[in-house]
Amino acid sequence: MPDSDPNSPAGPSNQQQPSQPYQPGPSKTNKTDIALRVVSSEDSGSPLVSGEHAAPSDDAPQYRRYRRRFFGLAQLVLLNIIVSWDWLTFAAISTTAAEFFSVSESDINWLSTAFLFAFVPVAPLVIWTLNKGGPKHSILVASALVLVGNWIRYGGTRAQPPRFGVVVFGQILIGFAQPFVLAAPTRYSNLWFSDTGRVSATAVASLANPLGGALGQLIGPIWATNLKGIPNMVLYTSILSTVATLPAPFIPKSPPTPPSAIAASEKLDLRAALHDLPKNVSFYLILLPFSVYVGFFNASASLVNQILGPYGFSETDAGIAGGLLIIVGLIAAAVVSPIVDRTKKYAPVIKVLVPIVAVSYLVLIFMPGTRTLAGPYTVFSILGASSFSLLPCALEYLVVVTHPVSPEITSTINWTLGQLLGAIFIIIMDALRGGWPGAPPNSIIRGLIFQAVIAWVVVPFPMFLATRWVKRQPVALS
Repeated sequence: MPDSDPNSPAGPSNQQQPSQPYQPGPSKTNKTDIALRVVSSEDSGSPLVSGEHAAPSDDAPQYRRYRRRFFGLAQLVLLNIIVSWDWLTFAAISTTAAEFFSVSESDINWLSTAFLFAFVPVAPLVIWTLNKGGPKHSILVASALVLVGNWIRYGGTRAQPPRFGVVVFGQILIGFAQPFVLAAPTRYSNLWFSDTGRVSATAVASLANPLGGALGQLIGPIWATNLKGIPNMVLYTSILSTVATLPAPFIPKSPPTPPSAIAASEKLDLRAALHDLPKNVSFYLILLPFSVYVGFFNASASLVNQILGPYGFSETDAGIAGGLLIIVGLIAAAVVSPIVDRTKKYAPVIKVLVPIVAVSYLVLIFMPGTRTLAGPYTVFSILGASSFSLLPCALEYLVVVTHPVSPEITSTINWTLGQLLGAIFIIIMDALRGGWPGAPPNSIIRGLIFQAVIAWVVVPFPMFLATRWVKRQPVALS
């Protein structure tokens, strides 16, 4: 018996199954027909997919969801959690870590910066792997890099004296792993989930990444209360990383039959997709705010201790602020994502959330100076709620407005630019320390002002989505 859901709209359980698993591949259909398959409503951006909601007939295609899809989704969640935990291992204890390695806090920032830069050179390989091999191949590559990188980091902390360069090398290897799992959720949800579950599946897998960051921010200061605790902290993280990678070889590659019409439809090959994607205006209207806000989120999460520390906040206070940024965001996304799944109101939700994110960055400028916990904790919570609700909605809307481009292409491009900007923003904000009248010497208030200004610059772009100026048009293929 197949492991299909009992409530799946696929039809009777004794439906004949193909002898081979469903494998989306290169198109053999007329390209113009492909381009016309998905049309978005002008006001909401919801996809109207040929065959998906048509009246049943003997010749109508049948779609089925399989319970095994949750096994692969769980593996993506585990890997995204541990990769992000690895990224922010030292962020909340930057002062202690700097003393342990006998380096400056700016040097410790390079553990985050190098991690983010590592995303960029492997992005083309990620696109190729997801496009040709699918999510399973991508997960296997990430698991191997995470496993090796973590134990190299541990070796660097156990050496006498501690080898900061070795830890950086291990961090870069883990950074190479991140795009293989961070860019995979849209591809995985498109391959395994129906139209009523894709946004939620993308949200669960994508937002597991910042959940790992929250755990790193909260647990790191508990495990490393002094210099002697740092090697043990890295050891415990390495053990958890090893456990998280073990299921990877056993996840299914693809479902026997597609879960929806959009999954069954043929996608453009890489050459055609990269040729036509630059002509899509809606792609840029999402790319700009998405990448900038991902970049600033990464910068704020990496620098949270240095944002609050000069004003008398402890590393534990900073860890809690970083945890709230992520945990409140996860709760908000858990509420918003199912609503967007049901209503398909992608564009209106994006237009509401983007200004809220920008306002949060503006108000954050003034919060450390209050020297009370209530202000920073409140703003970080609102920033997390709006950012996390925006992320899966924007990623899934990209799938709609760029169809028939395969989702891993747009996802990887957006994440790559976001990670690159995050690394650049960390360097800029670190360079803008001090120099503000009345602020502590090491304050990065000038960096927070820079952050707020750029956050507001990109606000107008998504406001043009799904308007009469930028209508969703089928991709023009020649």
